[in-house]
Amino acid sequence: MLQDLLGAAAVVAAGGLVYLGAAARVVKQYERGVVLRLGRLRGQVRSPGFTMVVPAVDRLRKVNMQIVTMPIPAQEGITCDNVTVRVDAVVYFRVVDAAAAIINVEDYRFAVSQMAQTSLRSIIGKSELDDLLSNREKLNEGLELMIDSPAIGWGVQIDRVEIKDVSLPDTMKRSMARQAEADRERRARIINADAELQASKKLAEAAKEMSEQPAALQLRLLQTVVAVAAEKNSTLVLPFPVELLRFLEKAQQPLPQPAPQEPQHKPQQQPTLPPSPQPPSDDEDDVDE
Repeated sequence: MLQDLLGAAAVVAAGGLVYLGAAARVVKQYERGVVLRLGRLRGQVRSPGFTMVVPAVDRLRKVNMQIVTMPIPAQEGITCDNVTVRVDAVVYFRVVDAAAAIINVEDYRFAVSQMAQTSLRSIIGKSELDDLLSNREKLNEGLELMIDSPAIGWGVQIDRVEIKDVSLPDTMKRSMARQAEADRERRARIINADAELQASKKLAEAAKEMSEQPAALQLRLLQTVVAVAAEKNSTLVLPFPVELLRFLEKAQQPLPQPAPQEPQHKPQQQPTLPPSPQPPSDDEDDVDE
């Protein structure tokens, strides 16, 4: 009798262990558990930790609540300015409602992927090439709104959408390279023209200063001679200074004669002498006789 009781107890214990093993579940920290009893949603979502279900009656489905990084395959489309491009992107999303992710959609990952691809093609058709290349922040925001609107009903929240790469045809790449080169050449010419304008203004100011100061012109001449001589040229041509020519011209001109000056004092008057008596001539002697 005792042996029968011990055998029954052992069977019950073994059955209890089997039941406990079949009913025990462990939900991880980054997961949530959704229990379906006979196909219907049972109670609240199970939190992380140890939980129990009814074997063969309840079914526990675990949902990952971590952020999922999903790459979007490259989509080919034509922009509104008739340029064929291939664009790929990446979507960051996470589940915020585990029950809705299980009940409202068959496979929320596949649904998000398909919605992201169609939204990306729609964005390509509504955008211009310049926007795809330089204004990606605005396109990312628009793409995020397009995906997030239906994803809310699936218990999914779109955190961020990023356009990764924009592939262009080879002909378009060459055209853009030529355009960029022409733009750089235009900017270089404008910069050179501005530099020449400023240099001409400075040279005009320097010429004005040197014309007022001949010594400065001579100093500049000496500096030029020193710079040319430092280049070890076999022939050195020295310019003849114009100032020296002007100096020689002035030296060859006759000096003006000074005007005669009047004496400042009157000359002394000589005393007048009485006329001396003249001797009588021969005619007078003949008359007297």
